[in-house]
Amino acid sequence: MAEYRLTVPITVRDLTQRADLGLVLSAGEAGASRTIRWAHAIELNDPTPYLFGGELVMTTGLTVGRSHAEQYDYVARLSEKNVAALAFDTGTTFSEVPSGILAAGDDLGLPILQVPVRTPFIAITRTVIDELTADELRTVQRVVDQQDVLVRATLRDGAPGVVSALSRALAATVIVMATDGTLLAESGHDTQRLVEVARGAFPNDGRRHASRVVADRDGYCTIQTVRAGKADRGYLAVRSDDALTAPQRLLISHAMALIAIELEKPARVADAEQRLRSAVTGALLTNPAAADRSVLRYFGFDPDAEVVVVVLSNVGSVLPAQQHVSRQLTGGAPFLMASVSGEIVVVLGVKNAGRVVELHRTLSTTAGRAICAGVSRRSRLDQVPLGLHQARSAARAHADGRITEFDELDLYSVLLGGRESGELALLAQSLVPLIGEDSDTTLLDTLRSFLACNGQMETAAMNLGVHRHTMRNRIARITALLDCDLQSADTRAALWIAIRARALLQ
Repeated sequence: MAEYRLTVPITVRDLTQRADLGLVLSAGEAGASRTIRWAHAIELNDPTPYLFGGELVMTTGLTVGRSHAEQYDYVARLSEKNVAALAFDTGTTFSEVPSGILAAGDDLGLPILQVPVRTPFIAITRTVIDELTADELRTVQRVVDQQDVLVRATLRDGAPGVVSALSRALAATVIVMATDGTLLAESGHDTQRLVEVARGAFPNDGRRHASRVVADRDGYCTIQTVRAGKADRGYLAVRSDDALTAPQRLLISHAMALIAIELEKPARVADAEQRLRSAVTGALLTNPAAADRSVLRYFGFDPDAEVVVVVLSNVGSVLPAQQHVSRQLTGGAPFLMASVSGEIVVVLGVKNAGRVVELHRTLSTTAGRAICAGVSRRSRLDQVPLGLHQARSAARAHADGRITEFDELDLYSVLLGGRESGELALLAQSLVPLIGEDSDTTLLDTLRSFLACNGQMETAAMNLGVHRHTMRNRIARITALLDCDLQSADTRAALWIAIRARALLQ
């Protein structure tokens, strides 16, 4: 692919070589290679307020003055405005180009063209405009041709191919970075410096960044955000010696579109894979027998291998949490994952269960909240539904953001852990008659000791430091207040659950 070069549309010397115009370069030979950007006929003593630079100024000499000094000053004003040349008609006001005009042209390096009587200004204007139009068409065609080269490079080599082709086209250094600053593709001799500039301009701070140009004494760094839809996929940076032209910026925009498509492909594949992963996990949780064994093997699981189920609760927004889990585990450990009732369920092989600690730490840090994690006992894949219940019980046993394994729990932690305060209050409701309006907990302490000692009256009295008769009187009062039989195993179990629920409430 040839380097992109902006061709010169038409120079002063080119114009003198048009035989049909008959223009003669009479002075200012040093500026004959100047580019003509427009042609403008104007008859003012000081036309500079109406000029932008690069024009071929055409005059009949009506206002250039008669003296050498006036004519010299006229040309000097044009020179200061950086016009391309002065075309002087020799068939209206003057029969030849005045000496003051010629002297200024040579001194200042401003080309002076002698226009013969037979050549109207409109013919010169039309020639310049036709050449400018032709050059614009050539520029468009070059961009189209180079866009085609970029497309072929994309099909052949993906994003790196686009970067290499763009670097050759612009004769510039080009890189593509991911949003986290990872270098994805590079081409050119100054890639390291460009990477440093790009990372400084677009830090990995989680914010969206507008495109920008960073200039220094050695050139220009143009850094643009590559987006696919509403998502930022990375950054394209170009380091060039000169400021980029409009056609060059157009070519970069086309390259960005191709790179965005290439960077979007892995994201699309990952999204589709995660949807499949969620579907497989859902099947395991509801009907393990229906899970496709070949799909399980695709995700790295031997259908007969042992696994653990992990439940992450209090994760906040589920989608960002899922994306974090996926990033942490992808490539490092086979996993299955799905969201269930606002919690994230992860299935890991037993040998990878140790990854839960780091996963829990990074997710808690990222989310900025106390995320609870529960880990089931090891089991086979066809026992994942049971593992889910175990992991959920462990995750809900404590609300302080710790990791809890199911084997650490007692029966009451399983029954009561993670219940809402309203549920706990309902379970503890049966104890209200023992507390009374003055919140005296003497009877409640007596009942707790009695149940803890398996109904052994004397042992319970000794633990409380009271006489056995006092203990019997209190138990009799408790029996009356609660209207229950404390000799019943069911009653004792229900009251003990109520005591544990009340303790959790407090």
